[in-house]
Amino acid sequence: MRVFLLSLAALPANSRTSAAGAKKTASQKAARPADGKKGRKKARKETFGVYIYRVLKQVHPETGISSKAMSIMNSFVNDVFERIAAEAARLAQYSKRSTISSREIQTAVRLILPGELAKRAVSEGTKAVAKYTASV
Repeated sequence: MRVFLLSLAALPANSRTSAAGAKKTASQKAARPADGKKGRKKARKETFGVYIYRVLKQVHPETGISSKAMSIMNSFVNDVFERIAAEAARLAQYSKRSTISSREIQTAVRLILPGELAKRAVSEGTKAVAKYTASV
């Protein structure tokens, strides 16, 4: 009996047999959990990819984008979003407010983005807020 246990321990985990004697691969084990319940679905990762693609097609309709470039653009948008949100939160905290308004966002954009880019972002943001207000 001891010899059997030692030889079983010496085998790699994926080459051992189950109690019934049939081998199962790692993919079969992952496909059906042992308790008979359905496996969890993979969590969906939300990205700005759809919106980046729409803007690309508005600016350059004939141009495509690789998945690597899309990943870089998504990281860039997330980074800018986080910077603006953090700065707006700081501004709201300084003025002892618990709500971030469009005014804090606008000030944060002016502080974070340089020169002409900030002016353009503020004007586009104001235009977007006006369009949203008119539709509601």
